[in-house]
Amino acid sequence: MSIGNSPEDERPFEDDPQEARLSVGRALKQARIAAGLTVDDVSSATRVRIAIVHAIEADDFAPCGGDVYARGHIRTLAKAVHLDPAPLLDQYAADHGGGRPAPTPAAPLFEAERIRPERRGPNWTAAMVAAIVAVVGFVGFTAFKGGDDGGTTQVADGTTPATTASPTPKSDKTATKDPKPTPSDSAIAAAPQDKVTVQVSAADGKSWILAKDHNGRTLFDGLLKQGDTKTFQDSDKINLVLGDAGAIQLYVNGKKIDDDWQPGAVERLTYTKGDPQVG
Repeated sequence: MSIGNSPEDERPFEDDPQEARLSVGRALKQARIAAGLTVDDVSSATRVRIAIVHAIEADDFAPCGGDVYARGHIRTLAKAVHLDPAPLLDQYAADHGGGRPAPTPAAPLFEAERIRPERRGPNWTAAMVAAIVAVVGFVGFTAFKGGDDGGTTQVADGTTPATTASPTPKSDKTATKDPKPTPSDSAIAAAPQDKVTVQVSAADGKSWILAKDHNGRTLFDGLLKQGDTKTFQDSDKINLVLGDAGAIQLYVNGKKIDDDWQPGAVERLTYTKGDPQVG
């Protein structure tokens, strides 16, 4: 059972003719008793430990842990028992140090210290990762663009494209016109027996062409300008659509196709292994 837990057991102090004023501790204790409060009540209301309340009421301020904390406890207890803390603080200053110290901001004493965020240097690891990602992306983009080159030769199934010679451009209007260029040695050499090889040349003008392999995958879809050549290979067959068949010259498996297509005619063709066959 806490000491002084029943206000009825405590009696106000009798006036002492030898003492003109009460001490800080006696004044707090008298005010508590007059308010009908026990030490437990004051401790619960102020969060000041019971042992410290008893020590202060006995004018023993050592358990407070220092002058600043003692002043804070006096102020807190005075408000709890309905006393003005200013006279008690003045009296405490006169009894313990000979003068009232300069006011100390309460926030650093009774609030948690605010921790300033630590300044960090640059995150070099993240910067290096970002740089590596940028380099890899650039290399991949360059490789992709290089693979999508609209050159004059395209081959299916990853076979090395055949090198073909474009027809010699006309020098003037009076030059002798060669209507059908002769097949090159490289075109015939690029016709293996186990594949179908189709060479498309825009000999007499430009023409739109569409080429697909046996799986229906598009090998080329675009305009073939005059003098351009495309070569396609597949393990089974090549499907062609010629927008202007009269401007096109074909070599299938190294052999020239001599069909007499009219200018502007649209032709749908299929070529397989072996001898040239028009589907």
